[in-house]
Amino acid sequence: MALIQGSLSSRKVARQAPVLAALHKAADGLLIACGGSMIGLAALTVHWQTQWTSSYHQLESSQVLEHRLQESVAQLERHHLAAARRPGQLIPTSIRQLIYMPSPADQGKTPAELPLLGQVNATMLDVSQRTVRPGY
Repeated sequence: MALIQGSLSSRKVARQAPVLAALHKAADGLLIACGGSMIGLAALTVHWQTQWTSSYHQLESSQVLEHRLQESVAQLERHHLAAARRPGQLIPTSIRQLIYMPSPADQGKTPAELPLLGQVNATMLDVSQRTVRPGY
């Protein structure tokens, strides 16, 4: 044991071959730096994979929502086309038949505070009697 400890002593090697001891310390430093950089890169890789996974899940959910929207639009189009094939059930409309229904937030506002469509219809419609004023 004394032979092994005496022959592998760093002090003895530093005295006998100082260049070799310096290279050994530099190699140790480089190994520690490489190990630290590998740990840092592994941490960054895990972080980026987590970010990519969450972005991919968001993409999938947006694609599902887009598909549902397209299905809803197709169903509405089918319903409209089915109704258009039976023109006797459709009622022709005109501007005089359109009535603006104010939102509950607009109930206490004056006509000047309402949106433009509300201002036009508020003058045409007597809200208290729910009848259209003559002449409009």
